[in-house]
Amino acid sequence: MDNEGIVLALAGNPNAGKTTLFNQLTGARQKVGNWAGVTVEKKEGVREHKGARIRVVDLPGIYSLTAYSVEEVVSRDFILDERPDVVVDVLDASNLERNLYLATQLIEFNIRLVFAMNMVDVAQARGMATDYDQLARLLGVPIVKTVGTKGEGIEELLDTVIKVARDKDPIARHIHIHYGQEIEEEIKKIRDGLKAIPDIANMYYPRWTAVKLIENDPLIKKTIISTSDGRSILEQVDKSRVHLQTIFEDDPETLIAEARYGFISGALKETTRLSAVAKRTLSDHIDRVLTNRVFGFPFFILFIYLLFQGTFAIGSYPVSWIQSAVEFMAHTSERFLPNGDLKDLIINGIIGGVGGVLVFLPNIVLLFLGISLFEDTGYMARAAFLMDRVMHTLGLHGKSFIPLLMGFGCNVPAVMATRTLETRRDRLLTILINPLMSCSARLPVYVLLAGAFFPGSEGNVIFAVYVIGIVLAVLMGQFFKRTLFRGEAAPFVLELPPYRLPTVKSLLIHMWDKAKVYLQKMGGVVFAFSVVIWFLGAFPKNIQYSQDYRAQEATIKKELADVGGVGVDSARERLEKRLQEIEGAMAHEHMEQSYIGRMGRAIEPMLKPLGFDWRLGVSLLTGIVAKEVVVGTMGVLFKSENPEGDSYGLKYALRQSGLTPATAFGFMIFVLIYMPCIVTVAAIWKETGSTGWTVFAVSYLLVLAWIAAFLIRFGYIALRGFA
Repeated sequence: MDNEGIVLALAGNPNAGKTTLFNQLTGARQKVGNWAGVTVEKKEGVREHKGARIRVVDLPGIYSLTAYSVEEVVSRDFILDERPDVVVDVLDASNLERNLYLATQLIEFNIRLVFAMNMVDVAQARGMATDYDQLARLLGVPIVKTVGTKGEGIEELLDTVIKVARDKDPIARHIHIHYGQEIEEEIKKIRDGLKAIPDIANMYYPRWTAVKLIENDPLIKKTIISTSDGRSILEQVDKSRVHLQTIFEDDPETLIAEARYGFISGALKETTRLSAVAKRTLSDHIDRVLTNRVFGFPFFILFIYLLFQGTFAIGSYPVSWIQSAVEFMAHTSERFLPNGDLKDLIINGIIGGVGGVLVFLPNIVLLFLGISLFEDTGYMARAAFLMDRVMHTLGLHGKSFIPLLMGFGCNVPAVMATRTLETRRDRLLTILINPLMSCSARLPVYVLLAGAFFPGSEGNVIFAVYVIGIVLAVLMGQFFKRTLFRGEAAPFVLELPPYRLPTVKSLLIHMWDKAKVYLQKMGGVVFAFSVVIWFLGAFPKNIQYSQDYRAQEATIKKELADVGGVGVDSARERLEKRLQEIEGAMAHEHMEQSYIGRMGRAIEPMLKPLGFDWRLGVSLLTGIVAKEVVVGTMGVLFKSENPEGDSYGLKYALRQSGLTPATAFGFMIFVLIYMPCIVTVAAIWKETGSTGWTVFAVSYLLVLAWIAAFLIRFGYIALRGFA
């Protein structure tokens, strides 16, 4: 223990309820970031309990301390190198045999350990009766029964952690897992060699190190070879491995794993019984429908459809409230600020850009609420199971679906998540099609254009965009499989955790984490680029207009002052409308000749066949930085040309700009495909380790986006002509 108090590390298998327990332990006292050097999420929180300050660190879920994926490396490095005061291994009581495999490795490492036996209610419902007190004595580790979703057992868990940290728990003791005479002899040879070298003996518990070396653990071998006399240790390891291979005619890794499972089986045989009423669980009954080969896919599509319908239908209310607040701010600024560049910057730059993105925060929050609901209930694992068949058609397996699924949230961690895939072929193929999974940053663009051009059918249109992305991912995966990546994926078994009722607390924490990231983007990237875009659109000031608009304005204003007699109202209305047209034409011409207009004009010829004008082109350019900036850019460019009427409604401005529904839908598809944000491109470069693959990924997406938008526009024109 240090001046931080007790450092508690939460470890465990995925789907064991670790995150739920973490939320129960820390509540709102959490901070979220990334582990040093990697993009894996790091969660920490603090809990005061009976005078003790406990810092809780939530480690990524792992199955073993033999580390291959970045999550496994992060978790193991923290346990081995940071040496937390207590490790709480969260076990799924209804799936003990699998969960205890990691537990046996933690026991071997000789650390202060507590087992949180989570979901004991689920185990009981499945007819499993376990004597946890006896199991704790056998394993030498105190066991605390918990039900994370209900907050049961949290106080007892904290009491036990404090006792273990202070070496006052009567159950806690270190035991050895016996691997059989032949393996134990080889472990002793390696362990004795490790003990003779102080640099190595002081690094990790020698017996654990010896076992990992027999397992041929690459990270431990790398650590040993970097020390003095490490080579002599590895020579003994090679001799021991060859000896065991010769005797048992099987690799040592398998022998060690079999011995561990044998130990687990023996412990459970002594302590666990299946009751006479053990029966098919509720999860089994639900899975008979939701993972059925016939009914599974229709239900999957229905759930995703309801998610997007709900995102728009429910979100329309808070969106309208925020829209009203943004309009109020703009109208107030218009009324009280003096004319000039500062007023223009605040109204058309900051409020038009940031406000245009802010109004879609409810839609983003609701989308992540739905995704969190799928994850916490256990349905997301079923979706991966269903998609396994589709992934095999691409030469991938269901494990690749997890990074693709993460792409609906953000493509950056999704690309990083491909590290968990075993082969470079699988990683590259998954990375190439990942950007076609529409990230949440694109959602504001869809909501804006769907609301402007498809009122009443917004949910259907947005759902169609997501479906098109998935279909294109399948088609491109098929194409790449047959051309660049021939061969089959390695087999992989997907775990299906039991269905659970999610806690409101957990859902709210997930929603807030995502909303916070979105708000931080608006306070940083979107704000900065809104100001930059405003500047590029406002300058240069001295431009040559095609007409003398000022003289026309002066003439009309004089006529307005002189209006009198019969028909005053109609004459005044006609003159005011004419004045608005002149101001709009002048603003449009000024924007065309501004710095940003010149940029847009340079790329407009490439986009003209798609029906996109220079303003849409500029929005696409700025969207390379972050997709949220697309809406901010449109807010600056389009609304500045509609100074009267519903002057602060971007949807109104878009409808008045001459865009057609077909062009708007084509633009949505272009945004879906064309190029991921610059951070995602950097992630692709880092994960592929290749400039060539990065350039290829960006290039094929740009070409595919152009073709898709072209087909949409001219398909619409052809249909209208046919009709």
